[in-house]
Amino acid sequence: MSLQTRLAELERKHQQLEDAIAQAVASPSSSDLSVAELKRKKLQLKDEIERVRQTIPAHTLH
Repeated sequence: MSLQTRLAELERKHQQLEDAIAQAVASPSSSDLSVAELKRKKLQLKDEIERVRQTIPAHTLH
């Protein structure tokens, strides 16, 4: 898998988590613990996205 493909996949997963968090926050049946877990996973993905971006030469990012 190329770094560009990996980056796109991570960004897609990050967006999915963002959507899941918004949905969980809007739902009264969601626990604070489950929302916190989703946010933690989203932050981990963000960190991984930044690590991948740092390994891709700047001129190849779009």
